[in-house]
Amino acid sequence: MSHKSLGKNPVYKKALELCVMSREIASYVSLNKDLLKLYQSNSLRDTIANSLLTDAILIPQKIAQAEYTKCKTERLKNALHINIMLRNMTSYCTGLEKDGLKEKEYINLLRKEVFTFKESFKNWRNSIL
Repeated sequence: MSHKSLGKNPVYKKALELCVMSREIASYVSLNKDLLKLYQSNSLRDTIANSLLTDAILIPQKIAQAEYTKCKTERLKNALHINIMLRNMTSYCTGLEKDGLKEKEYINLLRKEVFTFKESFKNWRNSIL
């Protein structure tokens, strides 16, 4: 698969959208506005925001790796990693709520985005395996 066709891949596009939304939410919820330094924070909320960002950034990378390999085992491994990261993202939403984030509509938006992505991910996963 060429780079050009990866950009046309619906699940890859959705992964990038999930990435953008995660970055915006992480920026909004974190106490530290320098997103590159979230990992240095002692705040639970910053730690969750950092984990959310990390997983969201890794998902499109794992999709690309799965698309570019001819090895079925590698594809499966990448798909499994994505599945774990999606589960983690749902947990991060719960963690933010339990940490007292008042703006639940942002959390619900992210949950909805993760759910929508999962639907398209399942179709993609079946097509590559």
